[in-house]
Amino acid sequence: MPDVTHSLTAAHQLAYTYKRSLGPVLGRFFTGLRDKQIHGVRRADGKVFVPPREYDPETGDAMEEMVAVADAGVVVSWAWVKEPRPSQPLAKPFAYALIRLDDADTPLLHAVDAGSEAAMSTGMRVKARWIDEPAGAITDIACFEPG
Repeated sequence: MPDVTHSLTAAHQLAYTYKRSLGPVLGRFFTGLRDKQIHGVRRADGKVFVPPREYDPETGDAMEEMVAVADAGVVVSWAWVKEPRPSQPLAKPFAYALIRLDDADTPLLHAVDAGSEAAMSTGMRVKARWIDEPAGAITDIACFEPG
């Protein structure tokens, strides 16, 4: 019978060291953010996806036609955050919202600084507030604000 009173142990550190290469579609999206522009991708039926996808979710076909869209749009849906956590985009109460940008057919999830929950509404127009020194990340859009 084996001796089960001793166990083997080894030090282990869980880490995710893989870095994804962006490729031409997402690379163009993030480069656009660095330049304070938002790009989507047009699929065969003319619909524009923002953020862009590399492949059509219905057909699996590659999508490569990048198009510029506005940095303003309409709130489709939202949820209010009364007590933001340190890792969230704003240090004061805000909304997470699905925003359909002008010229886009799909919504983008981002923060909205509306000032108060009472000022937030579905259908309201919002515009991107850009950071001063964008670097090519989704956080180059600090948040959206009414207007």
